Amino acid sequence: MASDVLVSTDWVAKQLDDSKVKLVEVDVDTTAYEEGHAPGAIAFNWTSQLQDQVRRDIISKEALEQLLSNAGIGNDDTIVLYGDNNNWFAAYAFWLLEMYGHKDLKLMDGGRKKWLEENRDTTKDAPSPKKASYKAKDPDKDLRANRDEVLKALGDKKHALVDVRAPAEYNGEIMAPPGLPETAQRMGHIPGAANVPWAQAVREDGTFKSKEELEQLYGSKGVSKDKDVIAYCRIGERSSHTWFALKHLLEYKNVKNYDGSWTEYGSLIDVPIEK
Repeated sequence: MASDVLVSTDWVAKQLDDSKVKLVEVDVDTTAYEEGHAPGAIAFNWTSQLQDQVRRDIISKEALEQLLSNAGIGNDDTIVLYGDNNNWFAAYAFWLLEMYGHKDLKLMDGGRKKWLEENRDTTKDAPSPKKASYKAKDPDKDLRANRDEVLKALGDKKHALVDVRAPAEYNGEIMAPPGLPETAQRMGHIPGAANVPWAQAVREDGTFKSKEELEQLYGSKGVSKDKDVIAYCRIGERSSHTWFALKHLLEYKNVKNYDGSWTEYGSLIDVPIEK
């Protein structure tokens, strides 16, 4: 299944000495990396390095070029991403790097949890990479949905909105998963959105389910290949995980991540909400 982008922990372990393969850990818990990580892996902090620090947006092309150059990553390197929470922010980084045109990207199936559960080598040493010179492309807008596009998609049969949050968030019973700070003014979901929680796409060990299981999962909720799909969650990281499954594992032609997600939509004035 899409082995060009989804790789096993075993595959990664065999590439640890390959200087052209750059391993990057991106965690929800930004302190996890310091407790031990795969040898040679560098860390990207999603709050301080992958987001604009002034306005709510992804980092600029220039900031991304600087980040990757400082990490010793060149345009022709293979970037392998992994992280905690079933690769939430690793998938977000994958989406971001694909948007800026990096060619050779991979996600480690099962992420940090699987690596640790298999008792693979870890280290607390952070590498000191030699600076590279990275050049990014302008962001590919076909991978990202904005609020205007979401509003236009309401009630449009050609579109399928998929809300990947937990049922309690979707139903408007809770604002956010316990302990997570980013919230909105209102609870509920975007009208017409199908609720397919991201966790239904993975097995107990955090690896993705088979292609057939994923096709059944999304197809049964009307999120089909012939539609223009927009995935969203609360801040855009869980929906990156679903975006990855739809675009790269099921090869949907047109699927976008709405990274504004519920923190934006649930705070907009004069938009319809369902509970």
